Amino acid sequence: MTMIPSMTSSFPMAPKPFFLLSFFLLFLLLPISSLPSTLNLWPQPTSISWSTPAAIPLSPYFSIQPHFSSHIYLHRATIRYTRLILSERHRPIIPPVINLSNSSLSSLHLSISDLSAPLQPGVDESYSLYISTSGATLTAATPWGAMRGLETFSQLVWGHQPVVPIGLRIFDKPLFTHRGLLLDTSRNFYSVRSIFRTIRAMSYNKMNVFHWHITDSQSFPIVLPSEPELAAKGSYGSGMSYSTRDVKRIIQYGLSHGVRVVPEIDMPGHTASWAEAYPEIVTCANRFWAPTGKPALAAEPGAGELNPLHAKTYQVVQNVLHDLSTLFLDQYLHAGADEVNTACWETDPAVTHFISAGGTHDQILEKFINLTHPYITDTLNRTVVYWEDVLLGPYVKVRPATLPTESTILQTWNNRAKNTKRIVQAGYQVIVSSSDFYYLDCGHGGWVGNDSRYDVQEAEPSDELFNDPGGNGGSWCAPYKSWQRVYNYDILYNLTEEEAKRVLGGEVALWSEQADETVLDAKLWPRTSAAAEVLWSGNRDSDGIKRYAEATDRLNEWRYRMVRRGIQAEPIQPLWCVLNPGMCNLEQ
Repeated sequence: MTMIPSMTSSFPMAPKPFFLLSFFLLFLLLPISSLPSTLNLWPQPTSISWSTPAAIPLSPYFSIQPHFSSHIYLHRATIRYTRLILSERHRPIIPPVINLSNSSLSSLHLSISDLSAPLQPGVDESYSLYISTSGATLTAATPWGAMRGLETFSQLVWGHQPVVPIGLRIFDKPLFTHRGLLLDTSRNFYSVRSIFRTIRAMSYNKMNVFHWHITDSQSFPIVLPSEPELAAKGSYGSGMSYSTRDVKRIIQYGLSHGVRVVPEIDMPGHTASWAEAYPEIVTCANRFWAPTGKPALAAEPGAGELNPLHAKTYQVVQNVLHDLSTLFLDQYLHAGADEVNTACWETDPAVTHFISAGGTHDQILEKFINLTHPYITDTLNRTVVYWEDVLLGPYVKVRPATLPTESTILQTWNNRAKNTKRIVQAGYQVIVSSSDFYYLDCGHGGWVGNDSRYDVQEAEPSDELFNDPGGNGGSWCAPYKSWQRVYNYDILYNLTEEEAKRVLGGEVALWSEQADETVLDAKLWPRTSAAAEVLWSGNRDSDGIKRYAEATDRLNEWRYRMVRRGIQAEPIQPLWCVLNPGMCNLEQ
């Protein structure tokens, strides 16, 4: 027999009756040959075989066994996925027409080799899944691989009366061990609830690192026991800071979803917010960021940087780092070190005296790194992550000898593959976040006020484009990074096989000058899904050909499914394109 489920519940909002009727009539007119018997999985598994397109209904009493009550995070995952599998009732936009078994599937059996494996960098996330009429088995090396397999199983289920494919074998493991998303919670505040939703969406997409860019010049929203005044005076105010309890809840939520939480406290640059509590250790604080006729004091408003020549700086910094290492469990601690502005430093008399006596800006930064890096790595026993600027900065940087390769990871965001290659050639492991591909805030125009550049009525000269096509409209990293741009990024481009081994993976980034939780989902998804697939299983088929054409249909389907799961992902095409596969392609 065949199964053609109702279509109506694929949509995030209830359609109008006329639309429902039109949509149903359109569906009836589709030829059977256009109804695919394919599996819409995101990210695409490493290896999948489906011998004969057929499916089996799930028993109303379907369960995942065993519950692993001794492992609290996997136990929560089995309960969560059991509920999702039985209640989601997903309707594919174009449902498959396949044979349906007369029996039913009562359980999914889990088998895990190492139940004690912690969620840490490089943990084994592989799994295998086999579904037949006689049963379903999910085998994984670790609980975290089991969570990835549970997500895959949940995506295989569809229908008002849930069914799942049979005769199916999947072996799956990630290409990269670091598959991350950076969220900036300093420039605008995000509630704990919105961070939970983001972590949940990450787990749906098999991403495993939530890079929490907690502080910046605009605000200091985390309450630290040793330095409570930083948040008391540096946050945006009541209800816009993260308590110790909030942080612990976020970390526990991440563990329950197989997502590590890596904290970042950016320093010595991007620290104007520290001046609310400690003005004596911050240079150029509360000054206008772009004084007329003088060098800018910051890359953007507001201005302020820690003073490495002030002794008290290190007392405060060590307190911050100690509290951070106590609160957060992850091996990685991100310490920023990007976009240090020398003009800001030079507003301090001690700095100008040091420079006039023959000192250099590089030496000032080296002093800061030399007094904080060993504290992070030796005293706190963490691996430190810095932005690439600390080594490759155009104006100020440290010597490589300052940064031991065995305890330092660099995150690249400039110059595409060139900087990635420079970093791995220097012997460092790297996380790739090229702004040309992975910065999701780009292309939304400028945000600074009192900007006369927009007051142009005539066509602009070709060499002075700003508002007209070809100009950046005030967004330094324009244009907007579409999902296809994200999907086609090869983070190993132009690397040798040996160099590629030092690439841990990648992170997309949402800087929040023009974002908060009201637009969070649409800013992130499904563009982050594109990165998730590339980092999990790549962007090429078995013949080495880029698969962006095939991925379009799957991502359309996945976007609708995420919306059904409560993630307000933006559409990537008109619905007509989804109903007419291939007809919206640029090339046939």
